[in-house]
Amino acid sequence: MAQPPPDVEGDDCLPEYHHLFCPDLLQDKVAFITGGGSGIGFRIAEIFMRHGCHTVIVGRSLQKVTTAAKKLVAATGKRCLPLSMDVRVPPEVMTAVDQALQEFGKINILINCAAGNFLCPASALSFNAFKTVVDIDTIGTFNVSSVLYKKFFRDHGGVIVNITATLSMRGQVLQLHAGAAKAAVDAMTRHLAVEWGPQNIRVNSLAPGAISGTEGLRRLSSNASSKLKHFSNPIPRLGTKTEIAHSVLYLASPLASYVSGIVLVVDGGSWMTFPNGIKQLLEFESFSAKL
Repeated sequence: MAQPPPDVEGDDCLPEYHHLFCPDLLQDKVAFITGGGSGIGFRIAEIFMRHGCHTVIVGRSLQKVTTAAKKLVAATGKRCLPLSMDVRVPPEVMTAVDQALQEFGKINILINCAAGNFLCPASALSFNAFKTVVDIDTIGTFNVSSVLYKKFFRDHGGVIVNITATLSMRGQVLQLHAGAAKAAVDAMTRHLAVEWGPQNIRVNSLAPGAISGTEGLRRLSSNASSKLKHFSNPIPRLGTKTEIAHSVLYLASPLASYVSGIVLVVDGGSWMTFPNGIKQLLEFESFSAKL
């Protein structure tokens, strides 16, 4: 079995990188990445930039995305514009997209990676907690997609990749809120692929499994995180951020020029075998995390 590509645990660039795809796969493209200041979003930005792409990384903390942008530029030599934006606030989204278009003159790719989650039994889930996750994951994805469509994609075409989850595929305990929010995004993916396809816009979802080096995994207790690593996966290990980024790179690139409306699951097959019993999963401490 092939070894996974090298990765690093924290929000830092890879110390070395060996291209599996041609280095100019996204040459001179511009990607707008929500949640691009950390975790999976950060690694997506890095891998895109290592393949010739310029990026716009957005998040609620300007300091966080500015620090991330400096790392990305130093490691790749490509341009990276950090912007502060809350995906739940349409005027902020409009302003950020305008700033990105003013800087680069175009946006070719949108990666909707901003998300929020925590473990909680449905019976204990507050109204506000459920609404918050839906507002970030579902409404936020619509807000950014809609603004970019109206300001650029409608007239020029483009690619959208929504980072979702496998939670709704069988009904995951402790994840009603995130599962419902991500299932709605997957439905949005299919609807938009149909409606916007004639305007040369491809829309797909990518659903990761448990990924090492992410904030979600770090916020688990060390004991719970260790147990997660030993759960029975068909591919018996956690995934890496680089593996997810490579899969997103495929969907965003000309390699997937005839792929639209799908949910690409990248979890080593774990959605089929991951324990789904309330007694087992309640051993994990309740936590909140940005996926």
